[in-house]
Amino acid sequence: MHLEISTIMMIFFILFLIMSIWKIYAFLPNKQLEDDDSTPQAQKAITDLLLCIIDENKGDLDNKELFIKMKEDKRFDKKRFWRFNQNKLNQLLHHYYNENPDLISISDIYHKNRAV
Repeated sequence: MHLEISTIMMIFFILFLIMSIWKIYAFLPNKQLEDDDSTPQAQKAITDLLLCIIDENKGDLDNKELFIKMKEDKRFDKKRFWRFNQNKLNQLLHHYYNENPDLISISDIYHKNRAV
């Protein structure tokens, strides 16, 4: 059986294309990671903890103290939120401030939550 060079090249091209697609598919994430802290449920959990810590301390905190108290709290899931740092806290606060434009500080968050 005699195959032309263009036919052989087409066969190899198709084989390598299939292998390339399979390799890309194999490395794509197929399921949610156990420690994914970017899901809406995780964001709600960390926001609820943030509000509890602010409430327990009567809003008398700055960002650094709030961060330390959140990390030390027994309700803080260290396994799930292992990436949580000062910058993530700042982003969380800014997100909360954007959702509630009348708030500008941690004490404002405390006073708003006390009124609710």
